[in-house]
Amino acid sequence: MQDTLVEKSGFGGFFSNFGTAVAKGDWSVKLSLLWMGAGYARRKQYVKALIMTALEVGVVLFTIFFAMQYVPKFGTLGTVQAEQVFNMETMKTEWNDYDNSFLILLFSLFSFVIWFAFIAVWMKNVVNVYRLQLQAESGKHINTFVEDLRTYLDEKFHITLLTLPVLGVVVFTAIPILLLVLVAFTNYDQQHMPPTNLFSWVGLSNFITLLGGGDSLTMGFGYAFVRILGWTLVWSLFATLTTYIGGILMSLLLNSKMVKWPKLWRTLFMITIAVPQFVSLLLLRNFFSNTGIVNTICQSIGLTDFLRGIGAISTAYIPFLSAPGWAHVMIILINIWIGVPYQMLIATGVLMNLPGDQLESARIDGANPYQTFRHITMPYMLFVTGPALITDFVKNINNFNVIYLLTEDVYTTTNQVMANAQAKEVDLLVTWLFRLTQDYYNYKMASVIGIMVFIVCAVFTLVAFNRMTKGDKEGVYQ
Repeated sequence: MQDTLVEKSGFGGFFSNFGTAVAKGDWSVKLSLLWMGAGYARRKQYVKALIMTALEVGVVLFTIFFAMQYVPKFGTLGTVQAEQVFNMETMKTEWNDYDNSFLILLFSLFSFVIWFAFIAVWMKNVVNVYRLQLQAESGKHINTFVEDLRTYLDEKFHITLLTLPVLGVVVFTAIPILLLVLVAFTNYDQQHMPPTNLFSWVGLSNFITLLGGGDSLTMGFGYAFVRILGWTLVWSLFATLTTYIGGILMSLLLNSKMVKWPKLWRTLFMITIAVPQFVSLLLLRNFFSNTGIVNTICQSIGLTDFLRGIGAISTAYIPFLSAPGWAHVMIILINIWIGVPYQMLIATGVLMNLPGDQLESARIDGANPYQTFRHITMPYMLFVTGPALITDFVKNINNFNVIYLLTEDVYTTTNQVMANAQAKEVDLLVTWLFRLTQDYYNYKMASVIGIMVFIVCAVFTLVAFNRMTKGDKEGVYQ
């Protein structure tokens, strides 16, 4: 009775299949542990044997001539400081053979990814050649290389299509994210800037600093983090709900029979979508600046003097975007103007598919418009657009454009503790992160904040989707 390979799925099944192949495989399968092309060569699949051998040789050469220049230094991130020395042979001042901490970190990480991928391919290769052994022992046909190629253009075409996208995700998404995580455990900042200076591992000290620990020079980060995180969540909540509910109400209003020329009004609101967002935000920033047209109008009609008289302001202008409180409210109000038309379009499409039988039943039962909206329209909207609502909340947590374009060069903090942390009261976590990197080169704290942003978004998304998928609501709206 011939052995059969019962392949198990999942992460644990992958290792189980590998162990079975090593334990029960013949000499060519075991030789594949050292020479990856051995099993294919024995089964006369010479092209595959050549490809796997070339891959193995390539990884070995990569390890010897590239990876070993950086990986041994990964533990220290370099020890040789850059400096200019006088070369007696050339009689010139030259740079010494110094270490670059960033390149050591980046290329070591790249090497780890290459090795990890190679190990996965190496283990899968052993399982594949064991499968060939079982096919040969049972007298089954073993595909030629051309036949294997055809399978990747037929029943396995999905693998062919996904190969390049997966490689792109690994190179342009996974590696940068892993690099961001690693930088958070270093002291990479303006005082430790490669290549002239080295940076090193500091463990969890950056996280401790952000959460309120550390010395007197860095305690401002804990103070700023709590306030910016609070404002980020408040902004995301109001920015999401105001535009969402406003879009639904606007759609209901424009679809009402009492409104004349609905197409005209809908077109006017659509103009805010047609105009690029950054153009609208820059114009509104200039309108509401301390010397903008809105302040000029307010001064001419006496509103500024009235507010100063009752103690609402202490300046000769209304600080729409330049003072705490005022700026927070104005940012949310301006975002309503930017976001409601887009939500109105989505709501219009959803409302066109409202279950007519339920609306008719409610009308017969004597439900008024408010009751119909509360018990039928709104639950249906939440059911259909719930995932998009969660996405909008996460998007607003990272809504860089609105905050940055409205407050840059307009808002200046007067809070010295916030200033010491290179932060402003109107910052979101993402704009604070941007300022730390672009203006202050504080990459270590920016990386920690980036991790915190991910944690906040991930926790909210998991909790919200878990609650949303509870129960079977789909049949209600069929």
